[in-house]
Amino acid sequence: METWSRYAEAPFIAVSQEQARLLPGLNVVSIVPHAVDTDRFVFNASPEDYLLFIGRFTPGKGPVEAIGLAKRLGLRLLMAAARDRYYHEAVEPLVDGEQIVYVGEVNFDEKVRLYQGARALLYPVQEGEPFGLVLAEAMSCGTPVAALDRGAVREVVDDGVTGLVFDDLDAMAAGMEQVMALDRHRVRQRAVERFGVMTMVDGYVDAFRAIIAQWQAR
Repeated sequence: METWSRYAEAPFIAVSQEQARLLPGLNVVSIVPHAVDTDRFVFNASPEDYLLFIGRFTPGKGPVEAIGLAKRLGLRLLMAAARDRYYHEAVEPLVDGEQIVYVGEVNFDEKVRLYQGARALLYPVQEGEPFGLVLAEAMSCGTPVAALDRGAVREVVDDGVTGLVFDDLDAMAAGMEQVMALDRHRVRQRAVERFGVMTMVDGYVDAFRAIIAQWQAR
């Protein structure tokens, strides 16, 4: 941010309205969401019987909240990320290896398989983020998401189509059956439409053309 503030006139393309909001003073000329390689995040219509948490073990990501939600619902939860201090202090004591299972740090292929097999991705973030790439990755596999309304979540999740967005954990617990009942084919279709690589490329091309046109007009 300090570097960008020295070039206030330079055009900046944000990944979300939330990111633009968090970067006041920048010359935001367009919003182009992140993309994922939807050819590699392969669709699966028949999930297994577990929920998934994937992401760094930090308080802001909500792993403890994800565990509490799974226990409350009586559902199995798989968790994937690298061990860190917060994992050992706050998460590991809650992992029983049966209902709450830590699967370790995973490579790309393992990550895709976890997405494919999950009935839903849990995203109980406690701190807002400018995007949330795991949401797009899961949805590209056809896996619906249950997310708290923080940061850019409502920009990434099509509420009622690719997942459900909740105000709090109580509402999320009450709505999980709805999340898991969403049409996985439609989840995948919408994810490809919104987060496919060519969608991002087209967004950047349009933004560059607009920047060039403004420059030529001056």
